[in-house]
Amino acid sequence: MSKNENEATPTDVTEKTVEPGTLTPEQIQDLKNRAAKADENWDRLLRTTADFDNFKKRAAREKIESAQYASFSLLQKLLPVLDNFEMALAAAQTANSARQGGAAAGDDKLASLQSGVVMIQQQLKGALAETGLEEIDAKGKLFDPNLHEAISQQESSDTPEGHVLQQVRKGYKFKERLLRPATVIVAKKPAA
Repeated sequence: MSKNENEATPTDVTEKTVEPGTLTPEQIQDLKNRAAKADENWDRLLRTTADFDNFKKRAAREKIESAQYASFSLLQKLLPVLDNFEMALAAAQTANSARQGGAAAGDDKLASLQSGVVMIQQQLKGALAETGLEEIDAKGKLFDPNLHEAISQQESSDTPEGHVLQQVRKGYKFKERLLRPATVIVAKKPAA
């Protein structure tokens, strides 16, 4: 036999039934080391399980957000179309105001075209609003860098300092997420 009966290996301790008080100090230390290793493995298992649960929750949340904001890039591409509708209406109103001098057949056609453009614009705005798009109304509001993009400041005695004096381009939010900030001019105190 190659083993000495006085030498105890870790497997010997667990395989033999040992009477209390007969363990050697080496065997007791070995048991303490094994218990510490078991505790360490248990803690690692708990952390790994918690990490995996957090991963599953995060993946589910990202999947929901991805579905909710799938049309985000499409809406960004449609915003210039809304801007062009606004400019077309402003141009039609300017042309209509300039021709107010005399009523002619051309005025009726222009008014008809203008009302058609208004209807198309309202229809597009309604469809986009149903998907979650909302305009940011900045005029007269306190400047908010999270919603507004300031392009300049202008002196004003009518509008309080730090408030939006003029909205140059509309801003939009999509389901509480900023799609495009409103481009604004901010009021400042007049020079003394």
